[in-house]
Amino acid sequence: MKLTETGESRIRGYRFVLDRSLRSFLPRDAAADAVREVESHIRERLDQIEALPDERTAVERVLAELGPPLRVAQAYSHEMTLDEAITTGRFVPMVRAIWHAATTSVIGFAWALLVFTGWTMGVSFLAMGALKPIFYNNIGFFTLNGKFRGFGFEFGLPAGTEAHGGYWIMPIALLAGVATMVVTQRISRRTLAWMRSRKPSAWISLKVEVREEDR
Repeated sequence: MKLTETGESRIRGYRFVLDRSLRSFLPRDAAADAVREVESHIRERLDQIEALPDERTAVERVLAELGPPLRVAQAYSHEMTLDEAITTGRFVPMVRAIWHAATTSVIGFAWALLVFTGWTMGVSFLAMGALKPIFYNNIGFFTLNGKFRGFGFEFGLPAGTEAHGGYWIMPIALLAGVATMVVTQRISRRTLAWMRSRKPSAWISLKVEVREEDR
């Protein structure tokens, strides 16, 4: 469908708002690529539904199929963050992807709690190994009146509490911390990949749904 200046103006307006919204989530270059992809999809859809009575109806139908620019920007940025987290395993994209999963489903929330627990345990082990020389009598195994009380950090020890464990705790705690962080990170990436495989790209889903409606 060859658009008039009115139709082109409507698409430029949608594209402008989408670009501004995407820049809130993505770098400038990534946002520009996303805008071009969305615009290409819009024009492809317009070519498919040119039999509609008028240009305005066709344009508004296609833009309604996509949804508000802000929602499109959020969905697109989430997909890119998820792909980056799976591909690189970097901490910031991982946190963003996990946060999104935690706020969109019960399963995602439960999984995010497990990941947070793993990271917390890893950091705790690393802190124990690093701080043992400073707080020698406050890190290790503790017994109270001969019975096991706990393991880790203990400050303000009650009467009868004894600390056990020398500097040998340092390498064990550091190794346990690194191992816990690595295992948690690998499991997180595999879980994100599994979640990604179960949910196709928003653009693929949109094209399939629209083409089925046109049949």
